[in-house]
Amino acid sequence: MKKHKLLIGIFTLGLFFSCATNPFTGKKSLNFVSNAELFPSSFQQYGTFIKENKVISGTIDARKVEAVGMKIKNAAERWLTANGQAGYLKGYQWEYNLIDSKEVNAWCMPGGKIVVYSGILPITKDEAGLATVMGHEVSHALANHGAQRMSASQLQQIGAVGVAVATGSQSAENQQMWQQYYGLGSQVGVMLPFSRSHESEADKIGLILMAIAGYNPDQAITFWERMSANSDGNKPPEFLSTHPADATRIANLKRLIPDAKAEALKFGVVFK
Repeated sequence: MKKHKLLIGIFTLGLFFSCATNPFTGKKSLNFVSNAELFPSSFQQYGTFIKENKVISGTIDARKVEAVGMKIKNAAERWLTANGQAGYLKGYQWEYNLIDSKEVNAWCMPGGKIVVYSGILPITKDEAGLATVMGHEVSHALANHGAQRMSASQLQQIGAVGVAVATGSQSAENQQMWQQYYGLGSQVGVMLPFSRSHESEADKIGLILMAIAGYNPDQAITFWERMSANSDGNKPPEFLSTHPADATRIANLKRLIPDAKAEALKFGVVFK
């Protein structure tokens, strides 16, 4: 019993002392990992990826990725400065690369290192579509989602240790059974919803950033409708996915668009 209480105490203290406020949402977020610890590793991994993959440079598409990325980054800086958070981006090193790949995807590593795969360009179609994607990816970096995922994974591992301690007096077969229950329950009941919440948060922030950058947030709906059509319904059920269902995402974006336009208006950007 004392061991159980000790584990719970450590877990609770970890939560209490590791919650940082996200300036874009005003919410407390779980984070055990500082940028000073995370960014160097992130930059190194990104550099390795760039060396091992075919980077497209000097083309119209490559220049578009760079230009849209800079506009989104500048929008974030404007928003942060206006909200008294001018120093928030200290340590970020923005970089945007277009990679030759049929994969329909884009991603951003902690610290602002972004990759766009050429396979997504036929779906983005124009700058507004690309701004939807890059606004979303930049927002993952701004909200420190990478660090939060690492922190949540650490807590999940601590929970597994707790299960092992709690079942230590049982047979090996029972211990394995409880570990399997815990693994499945923590994944479906905690980790996947946690990931989906990050996606929805990045959608919200990204919508605001693209609007401040001058891209009509209504175009985000058009882009996600094209993405949905491209998937041809070949996706897992939402509760088993790291991402919201396309219908859920589109409904959320429609609800958030008026707020994004209102936020852009504060910076002199007007949409009909």
